[in-house]
Amino acid sequence: MKRQLDCRAFLSYLVAVLLAGAVLGTSGCASQQSGQVPTSKQYLDLRHYEFATAEQQAAFGQFLADAAIPALNRLGISPVGVFEEAEADKLGLYVLLPHPSLASIGTANTLLLADKTYLKAGVAVLESPKQKPGYQRFESTLLLAFDDCPKVEVPTKKATRVFQLRIYESHNTTKAKRKIEMFNEGGGEIAIFRETGLNPVFFGETIAGKLMPNLTYMVGFDDEAAQEAAWSAFRIHPEWKRISKLDYYKGTVSNITNIVLRPAACSQI
Repeated sequence: MKRQLDCRAFLSYLVAVLLAGAVLGTSGCASQQSGQVPTSKQYLDLRHYEFATAEQQAAFGQFLADAAIPALNRLGISPVGVFEEAEADKLGLYVLLPHPSLASIGTANTLLLADKTYLKAGVAVLESPKQKPGYQRFESTLLLAFDDCPKVEVPTKKATRVFQLRIYESHNTTKAKRKIEMFNEGGGEIAIFRETGLNPVFFGETIAGKLMPNLTYMVGFDDEAAQEAAWSAFRIHPEWKRISKLDYYKGTVSNITNIVLRPAACSQI
Protein backbone atom coordinates (compact mmCIF):
# COMPACT_ATOMS: atom_id res chain seq x y z
CA MET A 1 0.00 0.00 0.00
CA LYS A 2 2.82 2.43 0.89
CA ARG A 3 4.43 1.80 -2.51
CA GLN A 4 1.11 2.60 -4.28
CA LEU A 5 0.79 5.84 -2.29
CA ASP A 6 4.39 6.78 -3.15
CA CYS A 7 3.68 6.17 -6.85
CA ARG A 8 0.52 8.26 -6.71
CA ALA A 9 2.37 11.07 -4.98
CA PHE A 10 5.11 10.99 -7.58
CA LEU A 11 2.59 11.00 -10.44
CA SER A 12 0.78 13.96 -8.88
CA TYR A 13 4.08 15.80 -8.60
CA LEU A 14 4.99 14.97 -12.22
CA VAL A 15 1.63 16.23 -13.51
CA ALA A 16 2.07 19.47 -11.55
CA VAL A 17 5.52 20.01 -13.04
CA LEU A 18 4.27 19.37 -16.58
CA LEU A 19 1.34 21.73 -16.14
CA ALA A 20 3.64 24.40 -14.81
CA GLY A 21 5.91 23.96 -17.81
CA ALA A 22 2.96 24.30 -20.19
CA VAL A 23 2.20 27.80 -18.97
CA LEU A 24 5.71 29.18 -18.71
CA GLY A 25 5.64 32.93 -18.74
CA THR A 26 2.13 33.29 -17.27
CA SER A 27 3.23 33.75 -13.67
CA GLY A 28 6.25 35.28 -11.93
CA CYS A 29 9.67 35.73 -13.51
CA ALA A 30 12.01 32.77 -13.38
CA SER A 31 15.66 32.37 -14.23
CA GLN A 32 17.12 30.65 -17.27
CA GLN A 33 19.21 28.51 -14.90
CA SER A 34 16.03 26.94 -13.50
CA GLY A 35 14.92 25.90 -16.97
CA GLN A 36 12.06 28.41 -17.01
CA VAL A 37 11.45 31.35 -19.31
CA PRO A 38 11.30 34.93 -18.00
CA THR A 39 7.92 36.57 -18.53
CA SER A 40 9.53 39.40 -20.47
CA LYS A 41 10.38 37.09 -23.40
CA GLN A 42 7.72 36.68 -26.05
CA TYR A 43 6.74 33.59 -27.98
CA LEU A 44 6.48 34.35 -31.69
CA ASP A 45 4.16 32.66 -34.16
CA LEU A 46 5.63 33.32 -37.61
CA ARG A 47 3.24 32.23 -40.35
CA HIS A 48 3.66 31.95 -44.11
CA TYR A 49 0.40 32.01 -46.09
CA GLU A 50 0.28 30.73 -49.67
CA PHE A 51 -2.11 31.98 -52.36
CA ALA A 52 -3.08 30.82 -55.82
CA THR A 53 -3.69 34.28 -57.25
CA ALA A 54 -2.90 37.91 -56.52
CA GLU A 55 -6.64 38.52 -56.07
CA GLN A 56 -6.83 35.86 -53.36
CA GLN A 57 -3.85 37.42 -51.57
CA ALA A 58 -5.37 40.91 -51.77
CA ALA A 59 -8.66 39.67 -50.33
CA PHE A 60 -6.85 37.98 -47.46
CA GLY A 61 -4.91 41.16 -46.77
CA GLN A 62 -8.23 43.00 -46.47
CA PHE A 63 -9.43 40.31 -44.05
CA LEU A 64 -6.35 40.86 -41.93
CA ALA A 65 -6.91 44.63 -41.91
CA ASP A 66 -10.66 44.59 -41.22
CA ALA A 67 -11.08 41.56 -38.98
CA ALA A 68 -8.01 39.61 -37.85
CA ILE A 69 -5.59 42.32 -36.73
CA PRO A 70 -8.16 44.30 -34.66
CA ALA A 71 -9.30 41.05 -33.01
CA LEU A 72 -5.73 39.93 -32.31
CA ASN A 73 -4.99 43.34 -30.78
CA ARG A 74 -8.00 42.93 -28.50
CA LEU A 75 -6.34 39.74 -27.22
CA GLY A 76 -3.12 41.63 -26.48
CA ILE A 77 -1.31 40.25 -29.53
CA SER A 78 0.46 43.32 -30.87
CA PRO A 79 2.11 44.61 -32.99
CA VAL A 80 1.08 42.30 -35.82
CA GLY A 81 3.49 42.27 -38.74
CA VAL A 82 2.34 41.47 -42.28
CA PHE A 83 4.95 41.28 -45.03
CA GLU A 84 5.15 40.58 -48.75
CA GLU A 85 8.21 39.28 -50.55
CA ALA A 86 10.03 42.06 -52.37
CA GLU A 87 10.18 40.06 -55.60
CA ALA A 88 7.12 41.14 -57.57
CA ASP A 89 6.29 37.67 -58.91
CA LYS A 90 6.23 36.00 -55.48
CA LEU A 91 2.79 35.34 -53.96
CA GLY A 92 2.52 34.86 -50.21
CA LEU A 93 2.32 36.74 -46.93
CA TYR A 94 4.41 36.42 -43.79
CA VAL A 95 2.44 37.20 -40.64
CA LEU A 96 4.19 37.76 -37.30
CA LEU A 97 2.14 37.26 -34.12
CA PRO A 98 3.91 38.08 -30.83
CA HIS A 99 2.43 36.30 -27.79
CA PRO A 100 3.15 36.98 -24.12
CA SER A 101 3.05 33.26 -23.24
CA LEU A 102 2.52 29.73 -24.52
CA ALA A 103 -0.96 29.87 -23.00
CA SER A 104 -1.76 32.78 -25.31
CA ILE A 105 -0.77 30.72 -28.35
CA GLY A 106 -2.84 27.79 -27.15
CA THR A 107 -6.02 29.79 -26.61
CA ALA A 108 -5.85 32.48 -29.31
CA ASN A 109 -7.81 30.67 -32.01
CA THR A 110 -10.56 29.61 -29.61
CA LEU A 111 -10.91 33.16 -28.33
CA LEU A 112 -10.96 34.56 -31.87
CA LEU A 113 -13.77 32.21 -32.87
CA ALA A 114 -15.76 33.41 -29.85
CA ASP A 115 -15.36 37.06 -30.90
CA LYS A 116 -18.60 38.06 -32.65
CA THR A 117 -17.11 41.23 -34.09
CA TYR A 118 -14.30 39.22 -35.65
CA LEU A 119 -16.69 36.60 -37.04
CA LYS A 120 -18.88 39.26 -38.64
CA ALA A 121 -16.03 41.34 -40.09
CA GLY A 122 -14.19 38.29 -41.41
CA VAL A 123 -17.10 36.22 -42.70
CA ALA A 124 -15.88 36.24 -46.33
CA VAL A 125 -12.70 34.35 -45.38
CA LEU A 126 -13.87 32.51 -42.28
CA GLU A 127 -16.87 31.04 -44.13
CA SER A 128 -15.24 30.80 -47.56
CA PRO A 129 -16.38 27.82 -49.68
CA LYS A 130 -14.09 24.95 -50.58
CA GLN A 131 -14.13 26.04 -54.22
CA LYS A 132 -12.92 29.55 -53.32
CA PRO A 133 -10.86 29.42 -50.11
CA GLY A 134 -9.40 32.47 -48.40
CA TYR A 135 -5.89 31.02 -48.85
CA GLN A 136 -4.35 27.81 -50.10
CA ARG A 137 -2.59 26.84 -46.85
CA PHE A 138 -0.22 28.20 -44.25
CA GLU A 139 2.69 26.91 -42.21
CA SER A 140 3.63 28.15 -38.77
CA THR A 141 6.95 28.41 -36.96
CA LEU A 142 7.06 28.81 -33.17
CA LEU A 143 9.96 30.86 -31.81
CA LEU A 144 11.17 31.93 -28.38
CA ALA A 145 12.58 35.46 -28.31
CA PHE A 146 16.23 36.01 -27.39
CA ASP A 147 17.39 37.47 -24.07
CA ASP A 148 18.87 40.54 -25.76
CA CYS A 149 15.76 41.15 -27.90
CA PRO A 150 12.95 39.83 -25.69
CA LYS A 151 10.05 41.54 -27.48
CA VAL A 152 9.12 42.48 -31.03
CA GLU A 153 10.32 45.97 -31.95
CA VAL A 154 9.13 48.47 -34.56
CA PRO A 155 12.35 50.11 -35.84
CA THR A 156 10.78 52.32 -38.51
CA LYS A 157 7.41 53.21 -40.01
CA LYS A 158 8.66 54.99 -43.12
CA ALA A 159 6.70 54.24 -46.28
CA THR A 160 9.95 53.15 -47.96
CA ARG A 161 10.91 50.66 -45.21
CA VAL A 162 12.31 47.27 -46.08
CA PHE A 163 12.94 44.16 -43.97
CA GLN A 164 15.11 41.08 -44.07
CA LEU A 165 14.00 37.73 -42.68
CA ARG A 166 17.02 35.49 -42.10
CA ILE A 167 17.19 31.85 -40.99
CA TYR A 168 20.47 30.46 -39.64
CA GLU A 169 20.53 26.67 -39.66
CA SER A 170 23.02 24.65 -37.61
CA HIS A 171 24.09 21.05 -38.05
CA ASN A 172 23.41 20.15 -34.40
CA THR A 173 21.71 21.64 -31.35
CA THR A 174 24.99 22.41 -29.58
CA LYS A 175 26.13 24.65 -32.43
CA ALA A 176 22.67 26.20 -32.66
CA LYS A 177 22.75 27.20 -28.98
CA ARG A 178 26.26 28.55 -29.37
CA LYS A 179 25.18 30.81 -32.23
CA ILE A 180 22.33 32.11 -30.05
CA GLU A 181 24.90 32.82 -27.34
CA MET A 182 26.98 34.69 -29.93
CA PHE A 183 24.03 37.00 -30.63
CA ASN A 184 23.29 37.51 -26.94
CA GLU A 185 25.59 38.56 -24.12
CA GLY A 186 28.22 35.93 -24.97
CA GLY A 187 29.29 37.57 -28.22
CA GLY A 188 27.14 40.68 -28.18
CA GLU A 189 26.28 40.44 -31.88
CA ILE A 190 22.83 42.01 -31.37
CA ALA A 191 24.49 45.03 -29.79
CA ILE A 192 26.70 45.33 -32.88
CA PHE A 193 23.60 45.06 -35.06
CA ARG A 194 22.00 47.98 -33.24
CA GLU A 195 25.16 50.08 -33.44
CA THR A 196 25.54 49.61 -37.19
CA GLY A 197 21.91 50.20 -38.20
CA LEU A 198 20.78 46.57 -38.48
CA ASN A 199 17.63 47.37 -36.52
CA PRO A 200 16.03 44.33 -34.86
CA VAL A 201 12.37 43.45 -35.28
CA PHE A 202 12.85 40.11 -33.53
CA PHE A 203 15.37 37.37 -32.82
CA GLY A 204 14.00 33.93 -32.03
CA GLU A 205 15.08 30.37 -31.37
CA THR A 206 12.91 27.98 -33.37
CA ILE A 207 11.05 25.65 -31.02
CA ALA A 208 8.84 24.01 -33.64
CA GLY A 209 9.00 24.31 -37.41
CA LYS A 210 11.07 23.30 -40.39
CA LEU A 211 14.84 23.50 -41.03
CA MET A 212 15.62 22.79 -37.37
CA PRO A 213 17.77 23.44 -35.50
CA ASN A 214 17.81 27.09 -36.42
CA LEU A 215 17.44 30.64 -35.22
CA THR A 216 15.38 33.15 -37.16
CA TYR A 217 15.51 36.92 -37.05
CA MET A 218 14.19 39.99 -38.82
CA VAL A 219 15.82 43.38 -39.20
CA GLY A 220 14.32 46.56 -40.63
CA PHE A 221 15.56 49.65 -42.46
CA ASP A 222 14.19 53.00 -43.60
CA ASP A 223 14.96 52.07 -47.21
CA GLU A 224 17.26 50.00 -49.40
CA ALA A 225 20.10 52.51 -49.13
CA ALA A 226 20.00 52.26 -45.33
CA GLN A 227 19.99 48.47 -45.66
CA GLU A 228 23.15 48.45 -47.77
CA ALA A 229 24.90 50.99 -45.53
CA ALA A 230 24.11 49.00 -42.39
CA TRP A 231 25.53 45.74 -43.72
CA SER A 232 28.63 47.55 -44.94
CA ALA A 233 29.15 49.07 -41.48
CA PHE A 234 28.57 45.71 -39.79
CA ARG A 235 31.11 43.83 -41.89
CA ILE A 236 33.94 46.21 -40.94
CA HIS A 237 32.97 46.69 -37.28
CA PRO A 238 36.04 45.82 -35.16
CA GLU A 239 34.08 43.89 -32.53
CA TRP A 240 32.37 41.78 -35.20
CA LYS A 241 35.74 41.04 -36.75
CA ARG A 242 37.03 39.95 -33.35
CA ILE A 243 34.20 37.62 -32.33
CA SER A 244 33.81 36.15 -35.83
CA LYS A 245 37.37 34.82 -35.60
CA LEU A 246 36.92 33.10 -32.23
CA ASP A 247 37.27 29.32 -32.48
CA TYR A 248 34.40 28.90 -30.00
CA TYR A 249 31.88 30.30 -32.52
CA LYS A 250 33.27 28.73 -35.68
CA GLY A 251 31.05 26.30 -37.56
CA THR A 252 27.88 27.35 -35.78
CA VAL A 253 25.95 28.11 -38.99
CA SER A 254 25.57 25.53 -41.77
CA ASN A 255 23.13 27.40 -44.04
CA ILE A 256 21.54 30.85 -44.30
CA THR A 257 18.19 31.71 -45.88
CA ASN A 258 17.69 35.38 -46.70
CA ILE A 259 14.28 36.80 -47.67
CA VAL A 260 13.74 40.48 -48.45
CA LEU A 261 10.30 41.73 -47.44
CA ARG A 262 8.15 44.82 -47.68
CA PRO A 263 5.31 45.65 -45.30
CA ALA A 264 1.74 45.06 -46.44
CA ALA A 265 -0.64 48.00 -46.15
CA CYS A 266 -2.19 46.57 -42.97
CA SER A 267 1.11 45.81 -41.20
CA GLN A 268 1.68 47.30 -37.72
CA ILE A 269 5.46 46.85 -38.16
